Amino acid sequence: MELPHGLLLMSQPVMLASDTIEADGVHCPPTNLWSDEPPLESDFHRDQIDLLIGILRWWWRDRDDAYVSGNLTVYYNQQQLKSRDFRGPDFFVVLGTEKKDRRSWVVWDEQGQYPNLILEILSNSTRQVDKGPKKQLYQNIFRTPDYFWFDPDTVELQGFHLLDGQYESIQPTEQGWLWSQQLELYLGVNKNKLRFFTSDGELIPSPEELAAQEHQRAEQEHQRAEQERQRAEQERQRAEQERQRAEQAEQELEQLRAQMKSRGTEAD
Repeated sequence: MELPHGLLLMSQPVMLASDTIEADGVHCPPTNLWSDEPPLESDFHRDQIDLLIGILRWWWRDRDDAYVSGNLTVYYNQQQLKSRDFRGPDFFVVLGTEKKDRRSWVVWDEQGQYPNLILEILSNSTRQVDKGPKKQLYQNIFRTPDYFWFDPDTVELQGFHLLDGQYESIQPTEQGWLWSQQLELYLGVNKNKLRFFTSDGELIPSPEELAAQEHQRAEQEHQRAEQERQRAEQERQRAEQERQRAEQAEQELEQLRAQMKSRGTEAD
């Protein structure tokens, strides 16, 4: 997340040791830099970013060739370091790279790779930047194939795909969803939050939702088992009552036979 230039909050040192690295007399740019992003605008921004990251990481849990992150600085040139003109997308995905934890995304330390997809969550302080300068940066410098923005206040969702060097608007479906060629998934609004949908239109659940569904299934299974136990117990009780009735009838029959035999003896 980025505030307009000049309002960037300085949270921690960017460099690990020095501004440059000298190797055999060759000037080398620094690597393994710390992210340097200002605080997020609201709880919604943080929760929305965490939701998207958590869902996509789970959806791609068997993949090891994609990096999914958010609110993390993307360093793309040394002039940027000097001017501290950092660009930290709210949510971004890089394909064809190693899945591992990073302090930031340093383009020159990642074989020159830029994000394949970027999503910005608009706010009062970033709306104009996200729709203007950042869009131009992602189009002209990053060459990011898919760019989206989402406004939580108006629930506006816009998407663009890079075609012949220019961003072209992605046409929404009847549901208002936008297709991402890079993710091969739809982005759409569900209950005022941005979510992912499969090509078949299925909502991809979050890990928390999956856990809740699993808990609900387990609870339903427990209830079914309890109901089956109760039915079995009721059947056992009915069988016991039937046995007792049969036993009582047998006893009454024996008593009757004994009485009749006794009367026959007396008659003789």
